[in-house]
Amino acid sequence: MATAAAERQAHGPMTPVPYRVVSRAAETADTSTLVLEPVGAPVVPAPGQFNMLYAFGVGEVPISTSAAPDAGGALAHTIRDVGAVSHALVHTEPGAVIGVRGPYGTTWPLEEARGRDLVIVAGGIGLAPLRPAVYHALAHRDEFASVCVLVGARTPADRLFLDELESWRGRFDVELAVTVDTAGDDWHGRVGVVTQLIPRASFDPDNTIALVCGPEIMMTFTARALLERGVPKENIAISMERNMQCGLGHCGHCQLGPVLICRDGPVFWFDAMERLMEVRGL
Repeated sequence: MATAAAERQAHGPMTPVPYRVVSRAAETADTSTLVLEPVGAPVVPAPGQFNMLYAFGVGEVPISTSAAPDAGGALAHTIRDVGAVSHALVHTEPGAVIGVRGPYGTTWPLEEARGRDLVIVAGGIGLAPLRPAVYHALAHRDEFASVCVLVGARTPADRLFLDELESWRGRFDVELAVTVDTAGDDWHGRVGVVTQLIPRASFDPDNTIALVCGPEIMMTFTARALLERGVPKENIAISMERNMQCGLGHCGHCQLGPVLICRDGPVFWFDAMERLMEVRGL
């Protein structure tokens, strides 16, 4: 069987390879996870990377992988219904075929985190790109010191991967904390922004690698909270999601100052992004 790289070379880097939808699971009212199996050569993304998903006849969008790193050729992508292409993908029935290009981009710095405390901070759908990193940490638990997963969502109904959150909560070797911005009287968990979880989390700031994903404003304030705890800014990794359209650094739609997110990211160290994120209008 030809490799995915060989197929791209034969057909061109803009040609998607076919994947069949195995299952579709609703995570929230507007977000679903598609599990895909390769029809031909598999695409094998690493934690933090993204694929371009193509809904035939509609278009394509960049979506980070949310599968375990060793998923055996299967892909999982958690998609929010926010536009024509994502709407088509979210409503794709099992058995249908979509196109996949990739993988593209930089990865979460899990090698750099070996032997250190690992802090994973997710805001909203940002938990999806971080999910492979959590899987990796749990599968290689002895390679890390403490593992701390902090999750924020707008409301209880907006939380992703509820079964997995409960599973992670039940482990004795992982610290999990979940909070929501607002909730009704039937919610008995924490209420507040995710940054409020950082001061009470158990990790050594001098020996920590932090992975952060969510809206840009959330990542900025999370990085500041980590800095206040004493985590060096060069040890904080964030995942940027701008208007990526080609995945190859050709079209320029995802330019942020001198950076092209699809080519140079999406995972960056915060110290490289801090000043760019502060410039209004970029």
